[in-house]
Amino acid sequence: MVGKKIDGKWYIRLQKGEEIISSLLDFCKQNQIYLGTISGIGACSPATLGIFLTKEKKYISKTFTGDMELTSLLGNVTTMNGNIYLHLHATVGDESLNTHSGHLSAATISATGEMVIDPSNGTIEREKNEEIGINIWNLL
Repeated sequence: MVGKKIDGKWYIRLQKGEEIISSLLDFCKQNQIYLGTISGIGACSPATLGIFLTKEKKYISKTFTGDMELTSLLGNVTTMNGNIYLHLHATVGDESLNTHSGHLSAATISATGEMVIDPSNGTIEREKNEEIGINIWNLL
């Protein structure tokens, strides 16, 4: 992974074989980024995407393999219990040009990944919302 800061934003290239979430988390830790937005594109395989089942209060996930374009990676950087917390969603397209999207649980770069982190000053802490079953922003 290599990164370059321009006008306050980080432009990051992930290399073949790098896991997206752990790489971005490490990058945020190394550069003390506690709040911001993330976007990206590239190619990946495998990719594990999920959806939150609101009635059951749990995620279900599916892993996709084969050549895939990462057509959209969107998310944010916050903190939970003082630790950096990434929340990412992704859309991937397969060789039949079918797309799959959802909460990103894991993905490995298969060619290259081009990511942008736009940091903000301050922090937003997450907390577990028992009624909903997920970690939400505490904006109070």
